[in-house]
Amino acid sequence: MRDKTGSSYLPRLSAVSCATTTLFLLQSAAYAQQAASAPAAAASAQQAAPAPAKAASDSNASTGGERNALATVIITANKRVERLEQVPLAISVMNTEDLQRNNVRSFDDIALLSPALSITYGTTPANNGINMRGIGTSSIGIGVESDVSVTVDDIPMGLQFMAFKDLADAARIEIIKGPQSTLYGKASIAGAVNIITEPVGGPLHGAVSGMLTTDREYRTSLSYGGNVSDTIGFRIAASDDDFEGNVRNLTTGGWVNGSSGKTFMGKLVWRPTQELEVQLSPRYNHTVANCCVLVPTSFTPIQGALLSNVSNLPASQLLSGIPIGPDNRDIRNDYPTGLTSNDRGIGLRVNYDFPDGTALTSITSTEHYTANDYRDQDFVDVPTLEYYPLANGKPAGVDAGYVQYGQYDIKSNSEELRLTSPDAGKWRYVAGLWFGENVVDRHFVRGYNGIALTTPVQYYGSTYNRNTAVFGQVSYAITPDDTVLGGLRFNRQISGYDMQLGAAPPVAWTPTSEFSSRGNGENSTTGKLSYQHQFTRGLMAYVMGATGYKGEAYDITSSLNAATAVQQPVHSERGKTIELGMKGNFFENRLTVNLAAFKSIFDDYQQNSGSYLPGTTTYVTRLNSIGGVQTHGLEADIAGLITPAFLFSANFAYTVATVTKWPNAPCYAVAATTNGGFNAACQLKDPAYGGQNVQNLAGGVMPNAPKYKATVSGQYDLALDDALKEFFTGTWRYQSKVMTNINQDPSLEAPAVGILNLGFGFKDNAEKYRLSFFVNNVFNRHYALTGFTGLGSWNAKAPNPPVTVATTTWTPARDAWRYESVRFDMKF
Repeated sequence: MRDKTGSSYLPRLSAVSCATTTLFLLQSAAYAQQAASAPAAAASAQQAAPAPAKAASDSNASTGGERNALATVIITANKRVERLEQVPLAISVMNTEDLQRNNVRSFDDIALLSPALSITYGTTPANNGINMRGIGTSSIGIGVESDVSVTVDDIPMGLQFMAFKDLADAARIEIIKGPQSTLYGKASIAGAVNIITEPVGGPLHGAVSGMLTTDREYRTSLSYGGNVSDTIGFRIAASDDDFEGNVRNLTTGGWVNGSSGKTFMGKLVWRPTQELEVQLSPRYNHTVANCCVLVPTSFTPIQGALLSNVSNLPASQLLSGIPIGPDNRDIRNDYPTGLTSNDRGIGLRVNYDFPDGTALTSITSTEHYTANDYRDQDFVDVPTLEYYPLANGKPAGVDAGYVQYGQYDIKSNSEELRLTSPDAGKWRYVAGLWFGENVVDRHFVRGYNGIALTTPVQYYGSTYNRNTAVFGQVSYAITPDDTVLGGLRFNRQISGYDMQLGAAPPVAWTPTSEFSSRGNGENSTTGKLSYQHQFTRGLMAYVMGATGYKGEAYDITSSLNAATAVQQPVHSERGKTIELGMKGNFFENRLTVNLAAFKSIFDDYQQNSGSYLPGTTTYVTRLNSIGGVQTHGLEADIAGLITPAFLFSANFAYTVATVTKWPNAPCYAVAATTNGGFNAACQLKDPAYGGQNVQNLAGGVMPNAPKYKATVSGQYDLALDDALKEFFTGTWRYQSKVMTNINQDPSLEAPAVGILNLGFGFKDNAEKYRLSFFVNNVFNRHYALTGFTGLGSWNAKAPNPPVTVATTTWTPARDAWRYESVRFDMKF
């Protein structure tokens, strides 16, 4: 069997088939050691599932003594409570113990540990994008949705960059791979991340945690709650953290490239009857990210180099004192780069259980997110506008630097009403109605009016989308060992935008051009179909196919003009996938092995790409609709209890994500080339594409899509006496080299990196107290995942003595230098 590109599915799918056969034999050998009587998997799938609150608690609980088996992993990826091994879908799960062992604080930490996830980092956090299996949209505009949705307690994030904040009170994180449009909607075409916070339940109890590091980070958190009576329960959680950063700003004497945040979450539960539960959940977060700085790692030559060819701005003076080299961590900036945000929201969940076990659930949410973003565009600490020329060639004489800044205002509302069948019987279903609305306003300012080198612009943009949908998913147990599952979703989207562009300050705001497209409607139908077979009690294999959809997009950026406005909206994105997998549970739940092989194809893929404007330090990005991209690969999640004291896990992904059709992709600049300053594959002024410089990127690799990614983790407990244990932890993660820009510019490639973290500590048998010590990045591997775009234009030209300058930069990762930490956790 071959796909449209001529490559065969068989080698990839047969690998999982061989593994399934091998594990079938392994399971047969282990089966004799298991309990003599066990229900068939389909029958156990039909047993009454635990209540959601208890399920979350059970999946993360620690016995306080030696483990006799792995914890049962309970998930809600299919909008119902299920055991992971019964779900015909590739899902990776991080529970409370995983999060604590690896000091997970933010979404960035999840991506580091999950082989299926990666992040495309932008010039500010508002431009960050999430990739699943190498596929994800990164956009600097507000009119593009994500390819990977993020939900917290069934409430979706309005825009994907809103997920880049503290993970407060998280109990479990489900990474659901491949198109999830059927149950999670149109912003889930590549996958979904489902975050579940700690539930309300049990007697009143609390927990406190504090952490300090040797590189000036601290974290504190507090949670408390439980049932006050048979009808009332509550939970509150608050956290405060701060990391100054790991880059020195020589101008201010402070540290940058860090972040700080304050989070509050509450839950109030009312159970007036046994059948009815009402939960109100307010939340608030304040985040300051002073990140995304570009740190020079090479600069050749520095003598004679001029910023933007201005003789009063020599590199030898502007970069004085910076030890430029591959491990440099010093900059000189007189304006911050980053984002400050406030996120306020509230959710209302009402659940009614009918006598037969059917559940009717309503989830209502409203959220208001505001943010200010800012960026130092000249990368130096002098008032460059003093010397940048006006149109008449004379210095502007403005006591300021070249900067950009703006604001976001996002309002999101959603309502989901769903009916979930009981678990008894051959038929099980989830059906529902959905309504969601996002309204996003954006104000943006770059440069200074009249100074061309700052490419001055100001705009006010607004976009909206409203979606109504009906969805359903049904499974049927054909036999005790065979189950089929099917789902459909019909979605109706209405969307549009308004935009006004005008001159940048200091002149009074006056629109010079206006563009608008409103009331654009589009219908879509997505679905999934799977078949699973239970070979034995502990071994299941499945095959699954699904389709995905992402709505029409709008290129609301400063580069919008009359020519591109008539092309709005950008085509909606469509996807389809096939997945073959197996899930095995062996040796009385002491070993679990989950394998999956997949191939996904996307048409009219929405992707931002960009380059520097000639002769400037300004990097502009435009939205493109690529003809096609695809991804295929293999994944494995393994967990084992080697001994009652030694817990081990390994996660691996082999992913090949490539462009299949993009004949008019943008080129990239190459110094001293014979092809007009562009890469050799670039077709200069191609008449087929309006005289643009283009290259055919068919076969090019997708950005931030590592071919190999793996995480290996373990914990060993050593009893010191009847009341105290010592524990040892370790995590090694590896990522192969990645291209960070879809243009395929080799200078923007991040090399492969492997990081080892080790730790040890002490805890009592009841695990009420835990003192942990960590060494992060043990071998002090200096690395970055972003920030390779260079420092802009430093080339000198006539009338100055000509000099051609080459620069490289990086934005160091959080753990680009070794550091130590101590953490104390207490339950009460």
